Amino acid sequence: MIHFDTIDYLKNGNPRKIKAYKTLTQNKVLENLSEFDPILAGTIPINIDIENSDLDIICYWQNKTHFIEIITTLFQSKTDFKISEAIVNEQLSIIASFKLEDFEIEIFGQDIPTKNQNGYRHMIIEHEILQSRDENFRLEIIKLKQNGYKTEPAFGKLLGLKNDPYAELLTYKI
Repeated sequence: MIHFDTIDYLKNGNPRKIKAYKTLTQNKVLENLSEFDPILAGTIPINIDIENSDLDIICYWQNKTHFIEIITTLFQSKTDFKISEAIVNEQLSIIASFKLEDFEIEIFGQDIPTKNQNGYRHMIIEHEILQSRDENFRLEIIKLKQNGYKTEPAFGKLLGLKNDPYAELLTYKI
């Protein structure tokens, strides 16, 4: 089982995972965000990324203003830096994005502990599903993503989920 709390597992991954590891560690991205309990989530950790997949880092903030100040101070000089507020799953969310080396980075923060955020929960469930299926299933997910599907709808399609795949995946039983 992969421990997603750290990014050490990336060191032994495919070339893109190794490159992600180097980019994040050499630029001290997670280290600089440590007070916000950052976790790399999304498709790269579970090996279903496509060419333009970004590095999604989820964070837990308790003081929105402080979080915005830290993110801005750390990353405002990076290419294409943007930061905004949005309501996601009825929760105030801070979303920052920028380019770093060969990757687009998205930092997503909520006032919810990182392991309780839907992005982390989806990734863990998707990882378990991938572990319970064969390689063809993983390749079909990637093919759907290459054809424009977001991750959760791709899983929903292959699993035959009838309603909102974002909600249904959270209760999916393997």
